[in-house]
Amino acid sequence: MFLVRFHSGMKLRRLFLALLLILISAAVFSQTKPQGKYLFYVGTYTEDDGKATNSKGIYAYRFDAATGESTPLGVAAESTNPSFVAVAPSGRFLYAVNEIGNFKGPNSGGVSAFSIDRASGKLTFLNEVPSRGAGPCYIIVDRSGKYVLVANYDGGSVAVFPIQNDGSLREASAFVQHTGHGADPQRQEAPHAHSIDLSADNRLAFVDDLGLDELLVYKFDAANGTLSPSDPPFAKLDPGSGPRHFALRADGKFAYVLSEIKGTVTAFANDAGKLHTLQTIPTLPKDFSGHVEDAEIEILPSQKFLYASNRGHDSIAVFAIDHDNGTLTLVEITPTRGKTPRHFQIDPTGNFLFAENEESNNIVVFRIDQVTGKLTATGKTIDVAAPVCMKFLKLE
Repeated sequence: MFLVRFHSGMKLRRLFLALLLILISAAVFSQTKPQGKYLFYVGTYTEDDGKATNSKGIYAYRFDAATGESTPLGVAAESTNPSFVAVAPSGRFLYAVNEIGNFKGPNSGGVSAFSIDRASGKLTFLNEVPSRGAGPCYIIVDRSGKYVLVANYDGGSVAVFPIQNDGSLREASAFVQHTGHGADPQRQEAPHAHSIDLSADNRLAFVDDLGLDELLVYKFDAANGTLSPSDPPFAKLDPGSGPRHFALRADGKFAYVLSEIKGTVTAFANDAGKLHTLQTIPTLPKDFSGHVEDAEIEILPSQKFLYASNRGHDSIAVFAIDHDNGTLTLVEITPTRGKTPRHFQIDPTGNFLFAENEESNNIVVFRIDQVTGKLTATGKTIDVAAPVCMKFLKLE
């Protein structure tokens, strides 16, 4: 009798433990399962080398992070070459650079402001101001939501624009013209500011200048919307590198620069804008002999992996980030299943990567393995003409 009771007790305890483990697993799964509904906007080229594409401007989509499904909402706003876009922290406004060279006269592009209808995804045009340099190619909104910062590629300059209460833009409150040239006489004959990004505390602006082989660092005054050189004012990259885009780890300790011409990522230790080179690592296979033209760089929200795209190779390189010393180790190089991945965007949950293949007119969706960082195509493809940039807006 005692043995029967003992075994019954053991079975009950085992059953209880099994149920407990199931409940714990379910709770963990519910916490880690992607959640949330979003809008995302795609900036495009409506003209390419003077020839019209099939794009009309900025396109809107709904995205369900739980299912990974995207639903097209059509043209959000018609605009000329709204290549790069940025959403204000409030979620009420969207800003786009108009990548042209003749807005209100020669040698200037445009910067457009729109209000967002969160129900329909439609954008209402507010106003457009001169970018102060030709070929604006990059745009961000500062952490306070009071300023837009722009990099002008052809003009070789950066500018800051105050945002008014209704979301419209005022004329530039700051403008900095770069000077000089780099080692490559074809690509670096003059300065080419290619990106501008801000530190988490909103006090430093980092600018990649492809023409100068420099990552310039500016102090950003968010009270007055001004830029002034930091000390030191820049970090130098290898001659002929062509720095294009920048990523800063969330804790600010390490920074990464993607170089378009050389096809490399350079890791820096960052001490309040004082940058020290740690490593330069290629984004391409050793046996690749084709055209090198790196494009985009982004860090996974978990901060464990870094991704970089190459348009010549039509691929995305995946790197593991060493938490302590910030250096990179190549994990894999994955084809984007399209041509010319000018940009890609990781969704806010960190579970999906959207590869924007400009010349094949599509966006290919990949799932991200949170443990290995590797990419697996989901089979989902979004058709859109000449995609250049996309940004998410959380709805719920």
